[in-house]
Amino acid sequence: MSQTATHSLPMILDEVEAVRVERLSPSFVRVELGGACLADFGVAGPSYDQRIKLVFPDGDGPLPSFAGADESWFGTWMERPVEERGHMRTYTLREVRGEGAATRLVVDFVIHVEDGEAGPGSSWAAGASVGDRVVLLAPRRGVEYGGIEFEPGSASRLLLAGDETAVPAICAVLGQLPVSATGAAFLEVPTSADVQTVPHPEGVEVVWLPREGEPVGSLLHPAVLAHLGAGPAPLVEPEEVDPDLWETPAYSSSGEEVESAVAVAGQDPSPGSGHRLDGLYAWIAGESGVVTALRRALVKDLGVDRRQVAFMGYWRRGVAMRS
Repeated sequence: MSQTATHSLPMILDEVEAVRVERLSPSFVRVELGGACLADFGVAGPSYDQRIKLVFPDGDGPLPSFAGADESWFGTWMERPVEERGHMRTYTLREVRGEGAATRLVVDFVIHVEDGEAGPGSSWAAGASVGDRVVLLAPRRGVEYGGIEFEPGSASRLLLAGDETAVPAICAVLGQLPVSATGAAFLEVPTSADVQTVPHPEGVEVVWLPREGEPVGSLLHPAVLAHLGAGPAPLVEPEEVDPDLWETPAYSSSGEEVESAVAVAGQDPSPGSGHRLDGLYAWIAGESGVVTALRRALVKDLGVDRRQVAFMGYWRRGVAMRS
């Protein structure tokens, strides 16, 4: 396997190859990625919902080279024609296996088709074979990288919710929670054949919601509200949806004032209030319109402190995904 970059960069930017490919279900393909560069992979503490980036070739075109890349690599890469630079997409690590040069990164791809067309990642994964290569952008051990949004702090119970694009992240988090964790996880998937067996603490209820042809979010939205003891709430209008929705205790895509990032998620701002949502930490991701509606219900209608939530729009219906 050719090496595409030097060790001068603070992150891993290098080629990896598929060492194992497994079709998990109609909507999910698991690819195990390996390469000598992964000896340098590492994060401080649990990886939880750690994001990485993968660069795929454009159709049958060549895999772009990042040989000799320096700190200006992204701008240089973007200047190339798309048929040369390929396509970058963001994924969550489902699992990290092995160590040292034998480290393997497991990525569960959603075979996602929007308006009859599959994106570059879905197309690559659907046809992937052992030996196929992609370019990986990932954390280098000992260097700050970011990309982990699950930070429950001292929360006493958890709420995880998402559609199929968030299933890999939710499953990764569930497998790394302490055995004492409590709460619930709601996972909406296209069909009942996509339901998976996922290790999780006994105190966390895992609810799978197969749509079976119903619209995205049609099961997730009411299930989450019912779990919180809230009545029905309307979905949002398309013009109300932020396609870049990303709201965490430390960042707001809408420009809301963000309190100190050291605030502990899940702490009741009014001790002794006894509110049913005290101590809750919510992590919700998926289609931006669905996530926007749930954010409004939790933060605006139910009054959940925004330090207790992370809302992430992984994709937007009818809008091509970006890097």
